[in-house]
Amino acid sequence: MGETNIFKVLSDKQRRDILEMLKDGRMNAGEIAERLGVTPAALSYHLKLLKDADLIIEYKQKNFIYYEINASVFQELILWIGQFGGKK
Repeated sequence: MGETNIFKVLSDKQRRDILEMLKDGRMNAGEIAERLGVTPAALSYHLKLLKDADLIIEYKQKNFIYYEINASVFQELILWIGQFGGKK
């Protein structure tokens, strides 16, 4: 897991908004762009960074590409952060 890259990707509010949208289930790029109010080019940039950080996974179904959260990366990140919580 590249924690530095994940934190850099998560530093952008629009990318965090995309992840919040996807927590309720998968969506296609058109649905995400419409809800965010961004151009397809801007969305493509954000999705690429999220995919490169393994925060989202894409699935092709017929003529659409759907995106969903990669929960395993978030679980790893929680475990990694948890090591700094101190002893109980």
